[in-house]
Amino acid sequence: MKLDLQTGSRSRILAILILFIMAIFVVRLFYLQIIEHGKYVAMANSEQLKRLTIPATRGEIYAMDGTTPVKLVLNQTVYTVFADPHVATDDAKIIDTIRRVAGGNAQPNLDGLLKNKDSRYEILAKGVTRAQAEMIKKENLSGVGFQAQSQRVYPEGQLASQVLGFVNNDGVGQYGVEGALNDQLKGTDGLLQSVTDVNNVPLTIGNKNIDKPAVNGQNIALTIDRNIQSYTEQALAAGLKRTGATNGSVLVMDPQTGKVLAMANLPTYDPSHYGDVQDAADYLNDTVSVPYEAGSVIKSLTVATGIDKGVITPQSTYDNKGTIDVDGTTIQNASLTEVLGTQTMQTALTWSLNTGMVTVAERLGDGSNITKQARDTIYHYFHDEFGFGQLTGIELAGESPGNIISPDDPDGGAVRYSNMVFGQGMDVTMIQTASAFSSLLDGGVYHYPTVVEGTVGGDDSLTEAAPKPTKQVIKKTTADQVRQMLVIDRHDNGASDTPGYTIGGKTGTSQALINGKYVFNQTTGSYLGFGGDDTPRYVIMVQVSGKNMALGGAADAGPIFTDISNWMLSYLKLAPKAQ
Repeated sequence: MKLDLQTGSRSRILAILILFIMAIFVVRLFYLQIIEHGKYVAMANSEQLKRLTIPATRGEIYAMDGTTPVKLVLNQTVYTVFADPHVATDDAKIIDTIRRVAGGNAQPNLDGLLKNKDSRYEILAKGVTRAQAEMIKKENLSGVGFQAQSQRVYPEGQLASQVLGFVNNDGVGQYGVEGALNDQLKGTDGLLQSVTDVNNVPLTIGNKNIDKPAVNGQNIALTIDRNIQSYTEQALAAGLKRTGATNGSVLVMDPQTGKVLAMANLPTYDPSHYGDVQDAADYLNDTVSVPYEAGSVIKSLTVATGIDKGVITPQSTYDNKGTIDVDGTTIQNASLTEVLGTQTMQTALTWSLNTGMVTVAERLGDGSNITKQARDTIYHYFHDEFGFGQLTGIELAGESPGNIISPDDPDGGAVRYSNMVFGQGMDVTMIQTASAFSSLLDGGVYHYPTVVEGTVGGDDSLTEAAPKPTKQVIKKTTADQVRQMLVIDRHDNGASDTPGYTIGGKTGTSQALINGKYVFNQTTGSYLGFGGDDTPRYVIMVQVSGKNMALGGAADAGPIFTDISNWMLSYLKLAPKAQ
């Protein structure tokens, strides 16, 4: 009986022990499968799921060579070298190879990157060439992979650099077209995610696989004509060398469409080496980004306003005394005594008489004063119709709206507006001014400017962009009269144009505003004109300046216009009229 009791006790103890162990297993399984389920699924995914971003190819940028698109910005394939520290087995060999082959493209602290065994992706080098990548591959480095990327190449060097902009190290477009159309150019990255076995072989089963192709960026064709751009840059450089000016810009556009054919600025830079630029101002496209007081080139628009409102004609006269009083402030002409007395508005434009423009402003009022009504009218034409103080919407990053003072502003009085009608007292951009001027050459129709010709397909076929909107800003009869006045202006000032063509234009010389005061020893010279056969085929605007330099529209900017204009007549193959 005693033996039976011991056997029963042992059996019960064993049973209890077994139940206890089973309970431990159940609790542990519950903990692992329920409580820690998410953790272990994530660990399994980290081992079995491989994710790889498939970078989109950035769209290339074309210029026009006549009617044919030609590449200005190309893509070159380079590689990012990465490692999976969890898989890498020979850190020393990896480090030695990367430093030896990739050189300056290697990341710092390679040792620290490879020691991060909790990471599955560490970048070891960027911008590695195909040849360098092949050399690294030959080493058969465990855990090292390659990701192809595109790098911008500029085969034309500095050509149109401030129109193009550049792409920074993070792949983001900066300045110019690259900045303005970055989303359109960059495309959308794809994603490849696959469940793999222990040998990293993708499995075709499972709902965790993702294969999302990259959508490449669009190829953009610009309205820029590479031949016109090239000659414009050469002519600007020669003009600055001749005058000694340190800064200059030229804009060439088609007045019938608003398409920009060339934009040149000096100083400039090479977008392939954008990091070498010492002054960030060199990145700017001054024709759209830097407003200035354009001076007397604005007089053509003042005359257009007066004619459109019916207060003057080209033959209207006034008494030019050399000065004119506006609310106690004396406005004077630029030391001209040859044309005192009764003069026509044509003479006022040809001789660039400030008194004539102030007279137009007065006649928009009560005839003797620049009244609120006169200021409202000028503001309406300059701001609402011609677009000063507003963005044109051109497809370039960094466009400035400029600044034009409203007549409702305390600073928008008669004296301010007396200065505005001859191009001072307001800040405008070259693209605004050239676009407004172009309306005088196309029957009063304003074309919003553009630098986008269209998109280019994989077969280099061009799909033209939808035309920009237009608006009628002045009457056709007004535009025709002002156009003829500009032709007379240029002819009477003795321009050296190729015979047989219709060329017109207006000079501008504006004083610099320094410390709140206009100075005489620093002026900006401008010239704004057009040329063609029976139809104006191009508008050219030139601006030159320099610190402590007195530069003039006729002497310094005008010859650059003439150089480009005469070349354009030949390039466009326009037939001269019989003399």
